[in-house]
Amino acid sequence: MMFVLIQFIKILSTVVITSAVILETWFYIPELFRNLGILFLDRNISTLLEPRLLNLIIGVGGLAITVHFIEAVIAAFYAASINKNPLQYGIYTFFVGTVGLLELYRVSASMTRVE
Repeated sequence: MMFVLIQFIKILSTVVITSAVILETWFYIPELFRNLGILFLDRNISTLLEPRLLNLIIGVGGLAITVHFIEAVIAAFYAASINKNPLQYGIYTFFVGTVGLLELYRVSASMTRVE
């Protein structure tokens, strides 16, 4: 049961953080999407949501990105200290969040038990 819950959290977290990054990019760099030919985003999202709700969603998304980034930095430094690939663990933890940190600590604990 716990395995299924962790897998669900990983998938949900990856989808949500990817959506937040796309939404933040769309909000702060709309020219990027216009240059790619994705003009319909301006009309559809702006008319679909009230500006206050859109600002709330973008604020929560920005907070999630910041927290995940901090977790990724922690994971990268910790992975380097236990001779694992810091880039791999940093990126993985950025997308899955705290679950990635817990898995890294579990790897570290199993390494210390073996030695």
